Amino acid sequence: MKRLLLITERFAPDVGGLARSATRLVGTLCQLGVVVDVVTWSRYLQQGEVLPPESIDGKSRIYRIGLYRNWDMTMPHTLNVLEWLHSCWHYDAVWGHYVFPSGFLATWFGGMQGVASTVSARGNDIDKEMFPPGDFARLQWTLQHTQVITAVSADMSRKIQLLSGRDDVLVLKNAVDTEVFAPQSAVGEISRESLGIAPEEVVLGFCGELREKKGQQFLLNALTTVRNQRPACLLIIGEVRASQEFALQVYATQHPEHAQRIIVTGHLPDTQVVAAHLQLCDVYLQPSLWEGMPNALLEAMACGCCCIASDAGGIAEVITHGEDGFILPRSQLHKLGEAVLECLTMPSTIKSQITQAARDRILKKYSIAQEQQRLQIVLDRLLKNQR
Repeated sequence: MKRLLLITERFAPDVGGLARSATRLVGTLCQLGVVVDVVTWSRYLQQGEVLPPESIDGKSRIYRIGLYRNWDMTMPHTLNVLEWLHSCWHYDAVWGHYVFPSGFLATWFGGMQGVASTVSARGNDIDKEMFPPGDFARLQWTLQHTQVITAVSADMSRKIQLLSGRDDVLVLKNAVDTEVFAPQSAVGEISRESLGIAPEEVVLGFCGELREKKGQQFLLNALTTVRNQRPACLLIIGEVRASQEFALQVYATQHPEHAQRIIVTGHLPDTQVVAAHLQLCDVYLQPSLWEGMPNALLEAMACGCCCIASDAGGIAEVITHGEDGFILPRSQLHKLGEAVLECLTMPSTIKSQITQAARDRILKKYSIAQEQQRLQIVLDRLLKNQR
């Protein structure tokens, strides 16, 4: 039985798509018969503290390490923990989920220990880290020296090829549990009434951690445009990043009545509850400025939501405009509200065709079973690189 060491900055119950994808990835690897030990960091522990391992499936474990204030302390300490774990378990390979810091540490540790490494590029780690104040040299070194690279979209794969000069990048798409994320009602306790949504209100949905890169200002502007024409609310299924709360306060000052119709659920760790909230959305919005392959959009499509998204990153690989959703170019995101109003006037028969096509797209290309097949290819290539 193969044993894998996976390093990730976030893991359940942490917030965000990175934690969701890492948690799902580990579950799928375990199903493939791989023993996975996860090393992740926590802001809620004492600096350098290492918690006793948590069991995942009786064989795999999670090790949580307390972050120092700076990476120049966190990374050397983490390497000490990795060396200790490797001396105990003798890993066959090491996986870095996200290029920095996880991918860099995985590549360096793998090289020092003679263990094959792989790096999973997700989104911000390429689109953001290649620009200042990101460390371009460290990014490029990691991409050039790891044995196997996976990218979450074909768009990201092309960027990695340009940065690294490699032509062997594997596309490992995100996947959705289509039994949980489905059109039918999942949790009876969740209703429009329980959230304070009026019967006549249109529900504009967004899922995840709301912040600037997700198009926060365009969401607020869209709410204003729609509410000037008809009753509506903005349902944020997740949290607002602390650094972005000021933008909401400014909006509340400028548009107090509209701001009262922003509903923030807070972090929802139960995926069935997330699905139940998505099922309440009349239109799901993903006006991202840059992206990898957003889990939330895939989940909304699987739930049969009518989706309007930007053309950032791999989104255009998921949605075919007018067939299973709608694409709004990033240069036109100021027209998001108008696009929502147009979507709401669609005949119900056309909307049903689009939402069914959206779910069919996810079932066909983004299922857990397909992720297993792609992961097996990654594992086969990775383990061939054992030194």
